Amino acid sequence: MKLKKNLKRIGVYAGLILAAFLIQTSVFPLMTMFSSVPNLLLILTFSLGFIYGSMTGMLCGFFAGLLLDLFYTGPFGFYCLIYMALGYTNGIFSRYYYDDFISLPLIMCAANELIYNLYIFLFRFLFRGKTDIIFYFTDIILPELLFSLLITLLIYRIFLKVGKKLDSMEQRRGQNVA
Repeated sequence: MKLKKNLKRIGVYAGLILAAFLIQTSVFPLMTMFSSVPNLLLILTFSLGFIYGSMTGMLCGFFAGLLLDLFYTGPFGFYCLIYMALGYTNGIFSRYYYDDFISLPLIMCAANELIYNLYIFLFRFLFRGKTDIIFYFTDIILPELLFSLLITLLIYRIFLKVGKKLDSMEQRRGQNVA
């Protein structure tokens, strides 16, 4: 019984990860009016970690990072490592989770974007001798951060509703059996 409930939740999370990956890599780059794209996988990872805890955030981060590692060049595990670490860290804050409290998820989104982009800068650019952090911050980090904050305002509520729907389905199923 518990396995069946978990399989449904895992299937929904897998669908969300796949949809976020496809939109992030296929749809947003076609919109030429935007100079950057929001990191939907990062938003999903920190949201699920924040709402459901460290284990869920870490697993979501692993699979989101795995998709990026499979489809982009670089050392394998590069994205898995950062996404898992961020998912786990955001899960620590799940004890401060409230449905109507949107400022903490926005702060976490900004912190995650900064950490993620500094990680990319450090291991992809700085080690190759490209040290222009001012250019990287103003042209890449800041637009992506602002766009991700805007998207977080919109889709964080969607993730909350999906989670509440799954929770209510699980509770109803448990009441029917007893």
